[in-house]
Amino acid sequence: MRDFRKLQVWADSIDLVERIYKSTEPYSEGRGRLIDQIRKSAVSIPSNIAEGCRGSLKELRYFMSISLGSAFELETQLLIAGRTGILTTPESSSLIDQVQSIEKRLIVYIRKIDA
Repeated sequence: MRDFRKLQVWADSIDLVERIYKSTEPYSEGRGRLIDQIRKSAVSIPSNIAEGCRGSLKELRYFMSISLGSAFELETQLLIAGRTGILTTPESSSLIDQVQSIEKRLIVYIRKIDA
């Protein structure tokens, strides 16, 4: 069993969740579906990292891949939120940059598992 709390990508994804919640709070009324999905995708990233740390390398890789998929979903949803005006373009772009940083590190981590 690995301690997920020691993984920087997990800590950074927790920071992202906190930022997502703060950024979307003003929009949670009336535009709920996309905001709810953005929040769910964000929470899924660190949750799946933690879940993967409980088992074998095969399970770790599986859950890291799910986490990466959630990050890709979140990036897409943030792009939509920016393009539709639910979030400001600078805010969505900044959040997307943060998500892409996490995606890159998840890819590196998955490759290390595969090596």
